[in-house]
Amino acid sequence: MMRNFKVILQYEGTRYQGWQKQESTDNTIQGKLEKLLSKMADAKVEVQGSGRTDAGVHAAGQVANFHVNTTKTPSEIMEYMNTYLPEDIAVIDIEEMPERFHSRLNAKGKTYCYRVLNTDVPHVFDRRYVHVIKEKLDVEAMQKAAAYLEGTYDFRAFTSNKRSKKSTVRTIDRILIEKTISPMFPEDKRDEILFTYSGNGFLYHMVRILTGTLLEVGLHKRKPEDMAEILSSGLRENAGELVPAKGLTLMEVRYF
Repeated sequence: MMRNFKVILQYEGTRYQGWQKQESTDNTIQGKLEKLLSKMADAKVEVQGSGRTDAGVHAAGQVANFHVNTTKTPSEIMEYMNTYLPEDIAVIDIEEMPERFHSRLNAKGKTYCYRVLNTDVPHVFDRRYVHVIKEKLDVEAMQKAAAYLEGTYDFRAFTSNKRSKKSTVRTIDRILIEKTISPMFPEDKRDEILFTYSGNGFLYHMVRILTGTLLEVGLHKRKPEDMAEILSSGLRENAGELVPAKGLTLMEVRYF
C-alpha cells in the first residue's frame, strides 16, 4: 500500500552541494535521502522538500515528504533512516500524512536564522555555522533598517535569480536582530548577533542578500532609510553583498 510520510530533518550543510539532487553529483541532501529510501523500499522513491537550501546552508527543521509502498511503521522508517544516513543528516520526527500532503505546496511560512560573530577573537567550535565581521556593528541601526523590510513587498532587488518569471512578492512578518552570548565564551562577551527572518516564503539567496545589506547598515555604509529605495528600485545591484552560506540555518517550516 502506497503511503505518504512527512519527516522533519536536521543537517549540517557544510559538505553538501545543497538540497536539490543533481545529475553531476550524488552529494546532495535530497539525493542521499532518495537513494536510502529507494533501497529500503526496493523501488524508486522521490523525496519532496519544503524548499531548496543552497550548498553550505544548514537546517534545524527542514520538512520533506515521500510516498512509499511499505508495511513499516513510522518509527521503524525513522530508525532505518537514522541508522544508515551520514552522521550530519538526521530525521528528528516522522508522521504519516494524508495522500495529498505536499511539504512545499502546503507550507505557509518559514523561519531562517543567520548567525554573525562580531569579534576578532576566533570561535573554533562555531566556525562552520557563523559569518565573522570584525568591525563593530551598530545593532540599533540594523534594527531600524529591518523595520523597512517587514511587510508585503516586491523583493526583486534581494534575489540573485534574474531569469525567473514567477512573482517576487513576499511577506516578511518579522526580522529580529539581537545580540546573544556564545556558550563557549564568558558571559560578558556578547559577541554574536542573530538575524531571524520569518515570512511566507523567501526567494533564491534572499535571506543572505538581506543580511548582507543590513550588515552594511551596521557598518554605516548605508542608512536605514535606504531600504525603502532599494525595494522600490527592484535592482539587485542596489542591494548589499551575498553573505556566505555557512551562517544560514533553516529553523522551521509552518503549515498552519
